[in-house]
Amino acid sequence: MSSARKINGTAIAPGLAMGPVYVVRATPDVVPSWSLRSEEVEHEITRAREAVATVTAALEARRKRVAEETNERDAEIFSVHRTILEDPSAFGRIVEHIRDKRINAEACVQLLVEHLEQVMGGLDGDQAGRYGADVSEPWCAVIAELSSSERREVRASEERVVLAAVDLTPHVVTYLDRDRVLAILTETGGRFSHGGVLARSLGFPCVAAIPNLMSRLEKGLRVIVDGDRGTVQLDPDEESVDAFLERRRRHLARREALAVHAALPSITADGQLFAVQTNVEGLRDIETYDIDHTDGVGLFRTEFLHMERSEFPSEEEQYRVYRRLLELLEGRPVTLRTLDIGGDKRLSYFETPKETNPQLGWRGLRISLQWTDLLRVQLRAVLRASVHGDLRLLLPMVSSIEEVRETRRIFEGVRTQLIGQGYELAANVPVGIMVEVPSVLFVLSDILKEVDFVSVGTNDMVQYLLAADRDNPWVAHLYDPYHPAVLRALQQVAEASLRAGKPCSVCGEMAGDYATALILLGMGFTGVSMAPNFVGEVKYALRQVTMADARELARQALREDSGSGVRALLEEARRRLHDSLTGEETSQT
Repeated sequence: MSSARKINGTAIAPGLAMGPVYVVRATPDVVPSWSLRSEEVEHEITRAREAVATVTAALEARRKRVAEETNERDAEIFSVHRTILEDPSAFGRIVEHIRDKRINAEACVQLLVEHLEQVMGGLDGDQAGRYGADVSEPWCAVIAELSSSERREVRASEERVVLAAVDLTPHVVTYLDRDRVLAILTETGGRFSHGGVLARSLGFPCVAAIPNLMSRLEKGLRVIVDGDRGTVQLDPDEESVDAFLERRRRHLARREALAVHAALPSITADGQLFAVQTNVEGLRDIETYDIDHTDGVGLFRTEFLHMERSEFPSEEEQYRVYRRLLELLEGRPVTLRTLDIGGDKRLSYFETPKETNPQLGWRGLRISLQWTDLLRVQLRAVLRASVHGDLRLLLPMVSSIEEVRETRRIFEGVRTQLIGQGYELAANVPVGIMVEVPSVLFVLSDILKEVDFVSVGTNDMVQYLLAADRDNPWVAHLYDPYHPAVLRALQQVAEASLRAGKPCSVCGEMAGDYATALILLGMGFTGVSMAPNFVGEVKYALRQVTMADARELARQALREDSGSGVRALLEEARRRLHDSLTGEETSQT
């Protein structure tokens, strides 16, 4: 690959992709900025002019409505805002920015807003500050209109694109339908951030931590994304495109070879069964892989059913989705996680409090147990669907046995109510917990008396054990899934579950690495759940070893006193296991 316009970042999700860039406005507080080609300048000025006209018309319509419903005095503010937008000098400043700086209209209007706030902020008195807010407010509405029109345009298109944004968030990763996204590029973000986890789960090549990414991009600029090496090629030449096509050919050949192994039973060389299941976000995920390749769904993230809507899904909507999922799995187990929102997984229609540290705040089961109506609706849908397959229920963010008992009480109350209403339910719906919060490690033997299984969410468990927020780039280097404390915590979970005779699995990111999966097998876990694209590698590795091999690998890992020592051990295991299907390098952890 030519290095002339190659930039380096951090490899987040493996894979190769090539296509045009589309810049995403990641949050309402972040205005995207991208460069314009000279031939795009006049179109961008037209976009700005049309957005101002649209907002002006909307303000006039609002003024008339308020005047009719109340009085002219109350409606006066909308006339003021309309007058502000009709100021030719202000719009002239936007046009000047577009022509001189050759950046998009949204960014140029934002520059105007910052100028107005600076001018008003320099005046004396609180009244001046309030007037400054009034002056900038209609222009903020213009930014929103520009962004929404741009979003409508790209969503109406059928073109596949590389999404680029400042932050690697779930909002960015799910911005477009899955089949429209080629890859993800961002200025910030780490491998174990929520957005990074989701990108791997959806199979999008992803590179993050790219310095000054936004200033380097033009909308529609063609790029080559290498999610294996963490590089991006801007405007690739013919030689780079040819090299990309050859590497992609080898990638596809390796994937096809691994698909053969994915179709084989999940069993060690000496006959030990080990469940290899998949994590999914929605019904469409099931269409992306062969059901015969999986032993079931180990984690269905029901929050994405909520995130893709403009209001809470009804009991009937949830029931239909859960029922269809069970039918598609044809008798294989399906583990549904109850609503797990909070932190950076927010619903646009459900306002949660602004928290200093949301990762330690109101999220997961904590929300469900305070908004019990939401929980009851979901439990009704779950129980009604349970007769259509092998359904299990998983509780996220559990920190105490009291939470388990309270959820069980609500669960049994909903079951009794449904039976009284004449619904047919499964005789037994197993209920388990996610092991994420460190307090659970110390009371797990007691909790195991109250639940039917456990599943370790290593992504959150690691950040809580190491006090390193996985979405914070300043402490990303401290987030280490192979820290000895993490491995010993996993061993503790496996041993406690074995003593209680309860199944235990891992559904976090560690499960998707085939060498790490062998360590988990050797520790005593009964299964793993991962993104579908990692199933072939894990099954291949599983079939190459005996239980004695796996136990020895786990013993060696637990003897290491540092994360680097464990990673060196895993690298050696990968070298021994590598199947050399096409000569491509193995995926790294």
